[in-house]
Amino acid sequence: MNKVYIHPTAVVDKTAIIGDGTKVWHFVHVRENAEIGRECVLGHSVYVGEGVKIGNRVKLENRANVYPGVKIEDKVFVGPHVTFVNDPYPRSFSTDWRIVPTLVKKGASIGTGTVVMCGATIGEYAMIGAGSVVTRDVQPHAIAYGNPAEVRGFACKCGRKLKEEEKKQKFVLMKCLFCGEKYKIPAENYAKIRKNKG
Repeated sequence: MNKVYIHPTAVVDKTAIIGDGTKVWHFVHVRENAEIGRECVLGHSVYVGEGVKIGNRVKLENRANVYPGVKIEDKVFVGPHVTFVNDPYPRSFSTDWRIVPTLVKKGASIGTGTVVMCGATIGEYAMIGAGSVVTRDVQPHAIAYGNPAEVRGFACKCGRKLKEEEKKQKFVLMKCLFCGEKYKIPAENYAKIRKNKG
């Protein structure tokens, strides 16, 4: 197995678990009891909070902030300056604050500068556009962006936008014109598309 690489300027708590082949770069801070999987990349100045769980082959780009209560599954991309919020009612003087969990499912991508509010689930292979504010769940394969982020289409595993081929009663058949993959998007998910008026 490949060894873990931890840059000398990184601070990794002794209770954190780092998987084989993972690279932890300059000025990263990994807190107590965090779990980071195999073959991950943590870019410059990434923060991983106490107890955070991160899967295998995840990329956390420069200055991403992953606070307690967040779980990230395998093969997720988190862009630079993405922040996960974990307290819906923050006050500096609160003594009874609680963490609300957030889940990012396998293969999802979150664009640069996005803020993910606590309690949201981002579905498998969803694509969140840069600068978005995610305030609610995002369906699998959905392309969502804006403030608040709204569904604008659906994405292939390869990341390209899917093209509608045929509407059925319970699903919409969509195809990737780049790789040829086809998907059955549930009708209730497809109905969430907000048509772009701009």
